[in-house]
Amino acid sequence: MPIDPQTKFLLEQMNASNFSQTRNLTPAQFRQAADAPETPAALEPVAKVENLEIPGPAGNIPVRIYTPTGEGPLPVLVYFHGGGFVRRDPAGIDVLCRRFANLAGCIVVAVYYRLSPEHKFPAAPEDCYAATLWVARNCDNFNGDASRLAIGGTSAGGNLAAVVGHLARDRGGPKLIFQLLVVPTTDFTADTPSLKENGEGYLLTREDIEWFKGHYLKNEEDKINPLASPLLAANFSGLPPAFIQTAEFDPFRDEGEAYGLKLREAGVPVTVKRYAGAIHGFVVPKMVERATADGAKALRSIFARK
Repeated sequence: MPIDPQTKFLLEQMNASNFSQTRNLTPAQFRQAADAPETPAALEPVAKVENLEIPGPAGNIPVRIYTPTGEGPLPVLVYFHGGGFVRRDPAGIDVLCRRFANLAGCIVVAVYYRLSPEHKFPAAPEDCYAATLWVARNCDNFNGDASRLAIGGTSAGGNLAAVVGHLARDRGGPKLIFQLLVVPTTDFTADTPSLKENGEGYLLTREDIEWFKGHYLKNEEDKINPLASPLLAANFSGLPPAFIQTAEFDPFRDEGEAYGLKLREAGVPVTVKRYAGAIHGFVVPKMVERATADGAKALRSIFARK
């Protein structure tokens, strides 16, 4: 399929200006671009938003809890943001979590895990697992239903959601009923066709990926650790059912689809959907809205079965 016309227009503008997400930037400079203030008047309303700090393995972890209108107890999605393990986009996370809360009819708990390079691997997955465990144990305090607990994330957050699925199984809980993996990276050793075909000119470049990787991992051995590269895990049985969303022109496309195949081969129910014409993160409003609506529909469906 040809690239989506709106996405193509955006990329043409970026490529004409030699745009790079990371070239010659420090992590602090990279983060500045995501520090735009929230604009409350423009935000989609939800019934309640609460900021908390919860216990983590190396200090408190900030979380934000979004509660939609509705009778409780409500199902819960624990959400891990993207940003290459290096930054977060508070305004973007806020918009997405409000949308998921309303469309899926669930409480969304956004987890602000420790960032690299100040806190290298495995700080992020350990924070995300600790937060998921805390949510499961404290659902009653915010009208949540621990028997309908899902995890999800975008890009780096999709990686973390996949890893938390393994940790929850291997460490005896909590019980997870679903994982929503949006354009996830799953293998730091990958040299896939999609990386070769889409590693230049489609916003997320091979150069960017190496930059993120260098800040996140401590050494070469970390690349093959399943807590960094969940595609390399030895055992995929007993993991939560999954919906994996990939993008046609994304360097991570093949990693996400390979992860879905591993789940399917292990007998885990999984749906993998490739979005034709899309790039990493979907980026333009119509593609983002389509992917978000599909993800919320999958969540609502699984929550309704329990």
